[in-house]
Amino acid sequence: MIYFNVPLHTSKTMEYIADAFSLGHTSGDGKYSKLCHEWFKNGLNVKQALLAHSGTAALEMAAISANLQPGDEVIMPSYTFCSTANAFVLQKAVPVFVDIRPDTQNIDETKIEEAITSKTRAIVPVHYAGVACDMDVINDIAKRYGLLVIEDAAQAFASYYKGKPLGTLGNMGCFSFHETKNVMSGEGGLFVTNDDTLAEKAEIIREKGTNRSKFFRGQVDKYTWVDEGSSYLPSDIVAAYLYSVLEEAEQIQKKRKYIWNKYYLAFEDLEKLGKIRRPIIPAYATNNAHMFYLLFNDLQARTHFIAAMKNSDILTPFHYVPLHSAPAGKKYCRTCGDLSVTNKISETLVRLPLYFDMTDEQIDTVIDNVLKFCR
Repeated sequence: MIYFNVPLHTSKTMEYIADAFSLGHTSGDGKYSKLCHEWFKNGLNVKQALLAHSGTAALEMAAISANLQPGDEVIMPSYTFCSTANAFVLQKAVPVFVDIRPDTQNIDETKIEEAITSKTRAIVPVHYAGVACDMDVINDIAKRYGLLVIEDAAQAFASYYKGKPLGTLGNMGCFSFHETKNVMSGEGGLFVTNDDTLAEKAEIIREKGTNRSKFFRGQVDKYTWVDEGSSYLPSDIVAAYLYSVLEEAEQIQKKRKYIWNKYYLAFEDLEKLGKIRRPIIPAYATNNAHMFYLLFNDLQARTHFIAAMKNSDILTPFHYVPLHSAPAGKKYCRTCGDLSVTNKISETLVRLPLYFDMTDEQIDTVIDNVLKFCR
């Protein structure tokens, strides 16, 4: 069986986890959490980088930091994971869905302005498959209307927009280290910002609404409950796992891009024949090889493809069911304009296996079966 994803670990993973135990500190913000924080601060050039126990938790930290009031609106795509919307629903805000671009599956920046009302407070671009949204346009709109930009960079580790790391182009950025991501810790996430006020607020939110972090830095003589918050810290065991993978990030990215490029070249003729469409990377964006997908012409073709691949012991899942069509989406959110591209993409996109430990034999088997089906 060739699975869609297989989690990875490195030769150092168990060593670092054992070390965390030997230090007698396996709860949050121990040695490995601090190492991860510095890795991301330096790598992303941000003032604040805070590990969270999931990408969902990072989004919730951002939503609380945004100081939203009941009824406030937040613009985002419908073609995303439910956590993107749920983080704001928990703050009694209203996600407003706009359509996506047919080339990148990212939010259509030309649709954002018509969705803005007097209640709009933020825009949440989701960098689908690690490919950048058009952030210059989005940031320009946000500036003109006085809106926050909160990047859902869950899939965007080691990806860039015009040379700048994704997740650092708005007011706040949120990453995921779920086992399906390029670098992983089983579960895990990251909140980043370059705004001093948001940095301080997020730190308090993350520590159950206390100023505990200031206490440990010697900035206050005791810590106390100062604001709303929750427990968003991952254990240092999770951080140890993540740090062991971060040390190998360059090699991981190299392998993932190797697989992505093999797929891309292999299916060029199928695209010319109109059988499928391959991913499109705009000139302003980079490709972090988070995902390789194919777009079929209709739902029937995709359904038959998934079944045929499964019969060959290859798992090729589709992706999101659009949030605007989900029960909770209908209950808590609203749409603006036509979402026909979203609906079309959700019915025709399929993802191919792509993970660090894939062998050349497995890659070639996937390619051969795709070609067999399409021809």
